Amino acid sequence: MQAALTLLEALCLQGLKQLVLCPGSRSGPLATAAGMLASQAKLQLVTAIDERSAAFLALGMATAHGRAVAVVTTSGTAVANLLPAAVEADRSCQPLLLLTADRPARLKNCGANQTVNQESFLLSACRWFGSGAADGVHTQANDALNALAVQAWQQAQGSGAGPPGAVHLNLPFEEPLHTTLEQQQQLVSAALPPTACPEPSPEIAPAPRLDPERPGVVIAGPWRGLSPAVEAYQQALHRWLNLSGWPLLADPLAALAPDCPNRIEHWELQLDRLNLPDDAQVLRLGPMPASRRLEAWLQRHQGPQLVITEGDPRPLDPLQKSSQWSGGMAAWIAQQPGLEPLSNPSVGTDDLSAWIEAQLPLRGAVNEPALAYWLPQLLPERLPVMLAASSPVRDWLTWGGPACGRHRCFSFRGASGIDGTLSLAMGLAANLGPLALVTGDLALLHDSNGWLHASSAAAAPPLLVLLIDNGGGGIFQQLPIATPGFESLFAMPQQVDPLALAAAHGVPGRQVACLEDLQEALAWGLSQQRPVLLRLCSDRGRDAALRQQLRAAAQNERTEP
Repeated sequence: MQAALTLLEALCLQGLKQLVLCPGSRSGPLATAAGMLASQAKLQLVTAIDERSAAFLALGMATAHGRAVAVVTTSGTAVANLLPAAVEADRSCQPLLLLTADRPARLKNCGANQTVNQESFLLSACRWFGSGAADGVHTQANDALNALAVQAWQQAQGSGAGPPGAVHLNLPFEEPLHTTLEQQQQLVSAALPPTACPEPSPEIAPAPRLDPERPGVVIAGPWRGLSPAVEAYQQALHRWLNLSGWPLLADPLAALAPDCPNRIEHWELQLDRLNLPDDAQVLRLGPMPASRRLEAWLQRHQGPQLVITEGDPRPLDPLQKSSQWSGGMAAWIAQQPGLEPLSNPSVGTDDLSAWIEAQLPLRGAVNEPALAYWLPQLLPERLPVMLAASSPVRDWLTWGGPACGRHRCFSFRGASGIDGTLSLAMGLAANLGPLALVTGDLALLHDSNGWLHASSAAAAPPLLVLLIDNGGGGIFQQLPIATPGFESLFAMPQQVDPLALAAAHGVPGRQVACLEDLQEALAWGLSQQRPVLLRLCSDRGRDAALRQQLRAAAQNERTEP
């Protein structure tokens, strides 16, 4: 117990403010210590019964503020359930602390209950693995526990050697695991000197240069940095766009400022009409947007391509046509020679927004392209939005239009899974406040245990869940899959009533019958200030055909300048 308290206090000194606790006996010392720190207002404690959901909840919370959140589990298969969130944290470069209780060495490899090789479960997805003393963390001196906490925190937040990500601390605890109330009252943690966590100071290599006086284009992919760094990134991008006048092709997940200049709306529909020479320069920021048409366009492009990442040195160019620099956009712009902004900075193409609005009126049966176009306009300005994989991300990119810039959009595209969709959104809403989640039916059902966070002891997060229920995996309807068993092999429709499932967790919900009812339903949902579900039923076959029809028509559409 003393060692657990010392370790958690050391993590709090580094910056830990929130911890998600899962049930267990071997993790009892950590649970009791966390409860003591929470009672002293040193730590915010959240409980969760499902380890997989808990890890995604913590990842959403960490993403919101850019600060690692800890997850505490017991031993055994509980640890294995942390892997999906660790993979997403790794690929999306977000900090996460995974604290797992374990048996001491004497109980390993002897058939002892709930003892597995959990030390290796998360290695492939974690920035760093640390372990307490094999005979039990109670044998370690305070200095050793403090050093363990400092290293874990630095590695999770991103040291000079790499980007933020998941860190695994495996902590053997010897019995007795549980203390009496009298012992807890008498327990006094040894004083720890505040050990400051130094800011990472990696050596930044000289930045590759692009010529702003020559033609080029900026492609802003999903943001993969820490939230506190967003503003500097936005300012740097704004400056380059004003210096160069290059058009901007932005993913809805790019975390751009609402007034970002030179944006080409609905660019995915008009790539072939960009007024650029074949050898124009390409500046890519972060991962590739979810557009096969963009990949094909870049594959054909003959000009130089540069990818800038926010500290992630791993290759982010599936086309293998780019050079890459990982120092971040703010550092890159600081190394460019000083130039005056252009007098006519914008180079663009036809804006298809008026034409798309005419094709997708706010009336009649619900369809996915119309939702992507109207939701950004109808949701309150600056309300954060999480887009689930896979169709919502692609639809907002193609059909969302200018209003997308009014919202900070999140998605967890690091590994493009649907594992923890609802739990991630709950975590974001817990730290950001009111938030809308746009999700499909399979993604929501896959993480149905996320509804448990709606009735937790803590205040339920203000989350509006917009369920696009098209009776299965809509993304597969858009792929060239021809098989007699399509419905059962790919679409996999389920018979669960999502409104009834939500109601079983105390979550109110409504079904939206048509697009005319959407605005009123949104107002009702946002007024609840708690988790709420809006079910919007659509026909995925009809929606897939509509997407194809609109794309074909857009190729021939010319709007007035």
